[in-house]
Amino acid sequence: MVWTALQKYSTMFIRFFSGIILARLLTPYDYGCIGMLSIFMVLADTFIDGGFGSALIQKKRPTQEDYSTIFWWNLGMAALMYAILFISAPVIARFYNTPILCVVLRVQGIVLFTHALNLIQQNKLKKKLNFKLLSIVSIVITVINLVITIILAYKGFGVWALVAQNLIGSALYSLVFWFYVKWRPSWIFSWKSFKELFDFGFYMFLTHLINSFSGQIQGLLIGKKYNPSTMGYYSKASGTESLASHSISSIMTQVTYPLFAEVQDDKVVLSNMIKRLSMTLSYITFPMMFILLLCAKPLFVLLYSDRWLQSIPYFQVLCFAGLAGCLQSANLQAIAAIGKSKTMFVWTLLKRGVGIGAIVLGMVFFGMKGLLGGMVLNAWFSYFVNIGLVSKHVGYKFWRQILDLLPVGIVALIAAAVSFGVGHLLHLSMYPDGLVKAGVYAVIYLGWSFIFKPEAYTYFLTIIPDRFKLFKKLKKNKKQDN
Repeated sequence: MVWTALQKYSTMFIRFFSGIILARLLTPYDYGCIGMLSIFMVLADTFIDGGFGSALIQKKRPTQEDYSTIFWWNLGMAALMYAILFISAPVIARFYNTPILCVVLRVQGIVLFTHALNLIQQNKLKKKLNFKLLSIVSIVITVINLVITIILAYKGFGVWALVAQNLIGSALYSLVFWFYVKWRPSWIFSWKSFKELFDFGFYMFLTHLINSFSGQIQGLLIGKKYNPSTMGYYSKASGTESLASHSISSIMTQVTYPLFAEVQDDKVVLSNMIKRLSMTLSYITFPMMFILLLCAKPLFVLLYSDRWLQSIPYFQVLCFAGLAGCLQSANLQAIAAIGKSKTMFVWTLLKRGVGIGAIVLGMVFFGMKGLLGGMVLNAWFSYFVNIGLVSKHVGYKFWRQILDLLPVGIVALIAAAVSFGVGHLLHLSMYPDGLVKAGVYAVIYLGWSFIFKPEAYTYFLTIIPDRFKLFKKLKKNKKQDN
């Protein structure tokens, strides 16, 4: 988890820093063009993986025949998806009434091939829990890629700088993983292996497909009804929110999924793992999201300039969805780890059907505010469905999970209300107001943690390596001196 955290936060910091620079070099229109195409790229990518990556990790002892079969499947699907995108590009450009999207999609679609080439290598590293190599490669490539992107943006390439960012990053990943991971596909495609992995992977694929479509549907709607600049404002708000809400959860769940798969037959151990993961995630993510919500205006102006002020209300609403989003993956991965892929698919149909309905109806009746509100409802409804599935199939009961997370939620909400009230009474200028709100929130939340030592706080301390526990070191040294 330490290596995964190093990777995530290093790349997050690098991208965050470069995002500040790019936001000043590029326009909302540039970001909007990429955002309009994201639904098609994400769906094509989902077809390439087809859920087989999860199936290979879930299978305890995959063979060379298994890996080779899925490699050739990934490559064949990449060719098919690119052909579909290439042919459909003019239609998509006309749909959005933005002609440049035709050539942009055709060029950006090349990334499907480079992604397909390194999926097996990445899965093998994850299967072996070799997150050290994954982390080092990711950090180095991120630095190289973003330096090139910033240079292109500075030279005036506009949207093509963002296209190059996707292409160069994926190509570098493929080159490095093929060099370091000494695995090569055999010239074999086994229908037996395909069928075995397909039985699990097919429903995972359908689940990922539905999730991907529902996760991108708002971009399709915004791009159709509004202009590329509005799509750009939304993309910046959504990207900033996701950076915060999913940064912690993605670190932990990347590590825990293969571990969940290893203990899938012991429901008691699995329940305890879900509990610890969920409580730790809530303890870290809840205060972070509330502080970002309270300090949204100074944050966006400081980082992105006044050009992106229109993104702020979008970002603040999305923070409420992020509170639920950060907790979903732990429960979802537990269901996947015990092999309930069909169950996941059936319930995903229900969740996403309700979610898409809420988003579409919200936009029809209330515009952008309604669409964002629908996203919040979708996130929380999905979370409650997920913990219901865990309650039924794993044994970590629905109300037990709610009660375990309730103390953190209540304190996080109280701290936010007090911080907002203090800021409202003081009437400070923008930056001092943000600092005061964040400071008041931190004092209340950390004071509660140190004084009452809630269970979520003790779980959080257990994931910190001993060498980083300053107070523990000082206390130990004092005892030795005595």
